[in-house]
Amino acid sequence: MRRADRLFQIVQLLRTKRLVTAGDIARELEVSPRTIYRDVADLIGSGVPIEGEAGVGYQLARGFDLPPLMFDGDEVGALVLGARMVKAFGDAQLARRAESALAKIEQVVPAKLRREFERPGLFVWQGLRREVRANVECLRRGIEERRVIRFAYRDEKGAQTERTVRPLCLAFWGTAWTAGTWCELRGAFRDFRPDRMEAGAELGAAYEPDPARDLAAYLAARRAEHECERRRANERD
Repeated sequence: MRRADRLFQIVQLLRTKRLVTAGDIARELEVSPRTIYRDVADLIGSGVPIEGEAGVGYQLARGFDLPPLMFDGDEVGALVLGARMVKAFGDAQLARRAESALAKIEQVVPAKLRREFERPGLFVWQGLRREVRANVECLRRGIEERRVIRFAYRDEKGAQTERTVRPLCLAFWGTAWTAGTWCELRGAFRDFRPDRMEAGAELGAAYEPDPARDLAAYLAARRAEHECERRRANERD
């Protein structure tokens, strides 16, 4: 990597994180921490407002910004493929946002890179059914607006129940989504698949934050479950 490129990458790393150590940057750019110390000193000397010190970490001064970034061909290709995946497997609103973002990027990249928007050989087949997209959007809105969701649910055995949940997160597993929630019926954290929710999921009332039923508590519970499963597997071995 040319030194000029390395200096640019250092500034980009400082833009994306609040506090970054020289060791973190060195591992990312595959150079020594001493090289990073020299580069940071040179950047400061050239007027880039970097705050911090060796052994503690560095960050850009609040309010500092750079001119718009320029993408290379591979980056544009990655953005296009990612947008196609969002359009195929996200909800309708996310699909529109992805398409709008690509249109804006296409307007500012050089003409020689615009062919990347039609790069052949990268396809995303199939996608979500319309009713599943609607369920994903309902869950996502529930997360953003902190509102309960009501829906009928059919499990893998075909049993149907009526659920009221606090949606906490959505996870995409390659072809299917799962929603991490606090389930009022079970009084516990439960995961639901939007493709097993009956059509017509509804947003309910807003709810107040509760540390015992929020995302952090959900993740802690899942980590504890995974640790128990790991110990059991080790005991069987």
